[in-house]
Amino acid sequence: MGADGDVRRQGDALQSQSEVLLDGDTGGGSERSQQEWLEREHRNELKHVAGLGELQDVTEVEYRQLRLERVVLVGVWSSASSTLEQAEESLRELAALAETAGADVLDGLLQHRNVPDRATYVGSGKAYELAGIVAKLEADTIIVDDDLPPSQRRALEDATKVKVVDRTAVILDIFAQHATSREGKAQVELAQLEYMLPRLRGWGASLSRQAGGQAAGQAGGIGSRGPGETKIEMDRRVIRTRIAKLRRQIRQMAPARDVKRGSRRRFGMPTVAVVGYTNAGKSSLTNRLTGSGELVENALFATLDTAVRGAKTQDGRYYAYVDTVGFVRRLPTQLVEAFKSTLEEVADADLIIHVVDGSHPDPFGQVDAVNAVLADIPGAESIPRIMVFNKADRITAVEAERLRQLDSEAFVVSAQSGQGLDSLRQAVEAKLPVPDVHVHALLPYTSGSLVSRIREYGTVNSVEYTDEGIVMDANVDSRTAAMVVDQAVD
Repeated sequence: MGADGDVRRQGDALQSQSEVLLDGDTGGGSERSQQEWLEREHRNELKHVAGLGELQDVTEVEYRQLRLERVVLVGVWSSASSTLEQAEESLRELAALAETAGADVLDGLLQHRNVPDRATYVGSGKAYELAGIVAKLEADTIIVDDDLPPSQRRALEDATKVKVVDRTAVILDIFAQHATSREGKAQVELAQLEYMLPRLRGWGASLSRQAGGQAAGQAGGIGSRGPGETKIEMDRRVIRTRIAKLRRQIRQMAPARDVKRGSRRRFGMPTVAVVGYTNAGKSSLTNRLTGSGELVENALFATLDTAVRGAKTQDGRYYAYVDTVGFVRRLPTQLVEAFKSTLEEVADADLIIHVVDGSHPDPFGQVDAVNAVLADIPGAESIPRIMVFNKADRITAVEAERLRQLDSEAFVVSAQSGQGLDSLRQAVEAKLPVPDVHVHALLPYTSGSLVSRIREYGTVNSVEYTDEGIVMDANVDSRTAAMVVDQAVD
């Protein structure tokens, strides 16, 4: 029997206690007290979220392991902070995260309580009830829709006898699977180590290298006296050393990013940052607007490394789209810190396109989550923004009209079908900064590269080819204007 027998015995004891309290008239209890108890039981019971155990088969995704982890999702919600619908949607998002990480979601459970239990997150009674559900479904992992302190995670593991991970660990695992560049891998490893450091736990005396003062007279005394440092302390020291090394490496990678951004600034190339919730269709939209072939995948966090793609305005000016990493509700602070170097691209942009999944049940909840992350980026709030509701091909005309009414200045488009992209492209080009230095000069025919630069990065008002040279009238940036003055024919 073992642990399963203990779980059943404690479950029976809890059930018998409930029957006594419900059926027995203890101390002259009235029908009103029984009704209040029933209401409380109904309010606090573990609620199954429909559909989570019947999600589509995604076992063919390339990064999925041969054997999927069998997981049960658990969440706690309070009427003061959210509604039941919002809590269910958060758990469904956690299910999508778990599947992306490589798990088979068996069930999702929600408990209504004012605050999570300090010991086991769901309370001792519900923890043993959860243990019974896990045993029945033969699950091997519990994923909690919250950020668990180490003590709660250990207590819940002890009660359920299976591995327990929290929302942050799942997101970090997805990032680790999707990072491809050297910088992206370093950023993810840094975030993982910062998450792991306060959560190290020992497994008994085998990890201790400390011996007592009388150890020499005890069995195994000689050789058991180490440097006075436990194994877990050594692990912490190794992790801190690795964190310091990764931070140095990321700082050393900064000049390469600065060179790329500096070249765009040097030529006066406007930049458009594409931001949004994960899987909102940012890469698909960027591909459509630029004609590039960036990775497009129906998966969370498919893009982790910043991709810059060039585009041309109708009058021939060059500008760039920057496809950034997607955001998510309650994005781990470790990731925000680690990916600050990537998010710097947003702060340097001239325009922000905020892409929202228009087919999502709660699109404005995603908008709030993205705005919360953007608020932490210095200078991002002052940059002009365009709101874009993507995936119009997946919604009805009535739903599209509702989105337009909720935000009259937003664009409803479909990166899949191309619907609304022409209007969006025109709005983007209209909001790009215009070179503000007016030049009128006669340039020699040997200044072909400068003429080409004016055409590509400036606004040409008129051009005339004469026997003496090329008469250019244009608006350019200050650096190009200085070059024009230097090469102009007197």
